[in-house]
Amino acid sequence: MLRTGSTKELIESCCGAGQQWAIDNGECTEIPVSGMDGDICRIAQKQCCVSTVRENSCLAGMVAAKEGDACGPEDSDPCTGSSYKQCCDCCSLGLRLRSEGRTCESNINLGYPCSHVMLSCCEGVDHFVHPEIKQHPEPVPTVTPEKVSEREDHHEALSISSEAELSNNLPGDDLDECLLYGGELCQHLCINTVGSYKCSCFPEFTLQEDGTSCSPDPDRGQMTRLEAEATIPPVASPSQPILVVSLQEEQDKCKDNGPCKHLCNIVEGDAVCSCMAGYTLMADGVSCEDINECVTERHTCQRREHCVNTMGSFRCLQELSCQPGHELKDGECVDIDECERGTHSCKVNFVCQNTEGSFYCESKQRCMDGFLQDPEGNCVDINECTSLPEPCKPGFNCINTVGSYMCQRNMLSCSRGYHSNEEGTRCVANYADADAMSADVDECQTGVHRCGEGQLCHNLPGGYRCDCKMGYQYDAFSRSCIDINECWNYPGRLCQHTCENTPGSYHCTCSSGFRLSYDGKHCEDVNECDNSPCSQECANVYGSYQCYCRQGFQLAEDGHSCKDIDECTQSAGILCTFRCVNVPGSYQCACPEQGYTMAANGRTCRDIDECAIGTHNCSAAETCYNIQGSFRCLSFECPSNYRKVSDMRCERISCFNYLECQNTPVRITYYQLNFQTNIVVPAHIFRIGPSPAYAGDNIVLTITKGNEEGFFSTRRLNSYTGIVYLQRQVKEPKDFLLDVEMKLWRQGTYTTFLAKIYIFITAHAY
Repeated sequence: MLRTGSTKELIESCCGAGQQWAIDNGECTEIPVSGMDGDICRIAQKQCCVSTVRENSCLAGMVAAKEGDACGPEDSDPCTGSSYKQCCDCCSLGLRLRSEGRTCESNINLGYPCSHVMLSCCEGVDHFVHPEIKQHPEPVPTVTPEKVSEREDHHEALSISSEAELSNNLPGDDLDECLLYGGELCQHLCINTVGSYKCSCFPEFTLQEDGTSCSPDPDRGQMTRLEAEATIPPVASPSQPILVVSLQEEQDKCKDNGPCKHLCNIVEGDAVCSCMAGYTLMADGVSCEDINECVTERHTCQRREHCVNTMGSFRCLQELSCQPGHELKDGECVDIDECERGTHSCKVNFVCQNTEGSFYCESKQRCMDGFLQDPEGNCVDINECTSLPEPCKPGFNCINTVGSYMCQRNMLSCSRGYHSNEEGTRCVANYADADAMSADVDECQTGVHRCGEGQLCHNLPGGYRCDCKMGYQYDAFSRSCIDINECWNYPGRLCQHTCENTPGSYHCTCSSGFRLSYDGKHCEDVNECDNSPCSQECANVYGSYQCYCRQGFQLAEDGHSCKDIDECTQSAGILCTFRCVNVPGSYQCACPEQGYTMAANGRTCRDIDECAIGTHNCSAAETCYNIQGSFRCLSFECPSNYRKVSDMRCERISCFNYLECQNTPVRITYYQLNFQTNIVVPAHIFRIGPSPAYAGDNIVLTITKGNEEGFFSTRRLNSYTGIVYLQRQVKEPKDFLLDVEMKLWRQGTYTTFLAKIYIFITAHAY
């Protein structure tokens, strides 16, 4: 029976009763109505219950956003009073502002409570109002055990989310201070908690340091008409709308592009973000990332064109075939500086000089006239007597000297009755023997001379002379002309590279990569690339050539052909997150055939949320749960003697004896967890315990079902907190359903809770 009194006290008392009903039951549809002052109390109870349910739902939505959980679809029943999705969405906006380092400012156009939720999440505070648990000095509340934990903060990467942790709260026998003391404890709102209470304020008011009084916000008087329409009144009648959304507010959702990075559009009253061409929407629904058209095969580049990705687009560059001695760089053919790279073939006495498309070797020393430089850079004397066609006039012998040569008159030996003329070129008859001239016989013509093989016969008046042919010399021992080996006699003087002797002469040859110049002595470089000796690209160098390959290929052992580089093998798994497929000259990343799609960067695989896009095959009676690479259709039914209080929770209706009340779970809650096979063990995957916890609390954790293979185990962190952890590696994808029973010993009584945990181990794909 509610205590009576003034209307003010009655409203406060009935309001407290409505708040307590909301805390205990989580709904307001079956709230009992007091018989005294029924209309007043019914309204106060109903509205305060709805307000409390909304606040709790809003806090749960904020927790989900902070934990990175999906906010879910729109509420199917707007009359239930749930504001979970609204607060989850609005908190996501604040978290986004915070991650970008933006200034945290309230946006009045978002309305209440969205603007407050966004601001609190941006500033990093826990709730959009800032209540503190206070113990009022008078009257003294019922003595309860000392509170040792209000709420555990879990930072492990695999801890269960805050939403799940809050679901493990254990309501105990509690004295409702707000109900008993009406409006004596708080200026605005009194909210009962286990073992205590907390004060809160109406919207646009701030809780003061004393923890009980409220003062208006400084800018409250500047509230616009739109914000006033969107504000939830502190005490609302059933005929008043909870939230009035004007057309102006709907339009303002995309003001200044709204939350979107690129494009914002209103779709069915909501701001929907989209991206400009060349970009794709990221997982946060507001940001855009560049699409790499070159790796996702969305470009239009033709054959012999190279695709270059740019922000929001791409470019097609013509694949140039550069001339020998050039290479492709930034789309242009540039000269290869063989001297700088050290790819020349100049020897120690030469200096490399780069030229356009090639190079030449310049000797460190210059040779004077009469000398020739050999391949080693040495200066050797030129034998002008053999290299010049007629170095001396007839009747003179050519004698080579260092750096030059000289002509010496021939010493002619004449027969009796003859003497040498003044030029020394022939014998002439003495005057006394002039008549003998008419009787001269040409021995060379008649063949009666005695010149040997290889000799030339020269007729003389009254005689003849035997001379050796050019390139031969007379051998007195054999009395014959023998070949002169000019290459031996004048090493390094006749040819730039190699001298080869021939009968009566010699000829010059060049090393590989060179050809004989027009003078028959010097050598000039041959451009071997003209004959296409390489399978891809060729660069001519002095005396040789070098083959090189295009990007994605490497030179084979033969030095001519190019073979494909297997980037997948050489990268050690850093190119692609799932599978790397080698293709000629490049590579491509691939994702599993089902359950994943390639991200815009062409490297990572993005999970397809079949539950969100509606490609699952779950029935209407089943709940779709997305896992990495797939989904599961789950059905949650409560056993007999239990009622379903939420989608994932069943509560016991009754128990018939003390033993049954202790051993049967007072609550059964379902959870879903998803991990990949590469999870590092041991891994803490679930934390459980009463919240708040009190001194003297003691829990016992037991896995009663689903752990037949021993993959999981439990461990207590302290007397009132325990964990479930994975102790063995699960090498293949596998589904588990664990029944984890927690027995709480509190004030001499055992209370049992059951957590049914679906654990889905999926294959590693990214």
